[in-house]
Amino acid sequence: MATRILNVVTNVGHYDDPSHETGLWLSELTHAWHVFEQHGFDQSIVSPAGGPSPLEPRSLTFPNYDKTAKAWRADTARMALLEHTASPDQIDSADYDAIFFTGGHAVMYDFPDSDGLQRISREIFERGGIVAAVCHGYCGLLNTKLSDGSYLVAGRELTGFAWQEEVLARVDKLVPYNAEAEMKKRGARYRKARLPFVSYAVVDGNLVTGQNPGSAKETATKIAAKL
Repeated sequence: MATRILNVVTNVGHYDDPSHETGLWLSELTHAWHVFEQHGFDQSIVSPAGGPSPLEPRSLTFPNYDKTAKAWRADTARMALLEHTASPDQIDSADYDAIFFTGGHAVMYDFPDSDGLQRISREIFERGGIVAAVCHGYCGLLNTKLSDGSYLVAGRELTGFAWQEEVLARVDKLVPYNAEAEMKKRGARYRKARLPFVSYAVVDGNLVTGQNPGSAKETATKIAAKL
């Protein structure tokens, strides 16, 4: 049987202020998808509510909008995958070897409290599968607890979009919370690169995380190596 990856995307299209749009940071999906595709892995896409996943406008501008993202947007079949994502209740975690949470600021709103995504993550993690995230995707692990009631991230090394990067991206006044600080509150051993916006990924057992949009390829490569 082929190795199977479950990619997670958002359903949210704006910040608390509706005039500020957000959504899936497209290259975080396309860079990882390309790596997984090269390894011959089967891939599916799920979102907290199922259905459409809007795209973050800033991810469609230079320098974020690279050839993999452009190729995805030009492919009607690929774009259809983002229009018709599965919902968690349609997913049997036993079918997947890894779950990969993509980012974009939108995920800060709908990833943390999705009971369905928490269930899938817990089940995959507890049977030794890979739980992974890039950038804001780690918000999907904020409230995930294991069967013993402990936080999945407690005591584990991980990374994700840094508060310093929020400030540099000039969205620190728009975001609903400080994800880095919230992770530390849950006992995670947060790590980040010495410089902002450079590729950086952390592996702790079967937890694999990347810091920012530029880390998606490295994160996916580390996931593939473990699989």
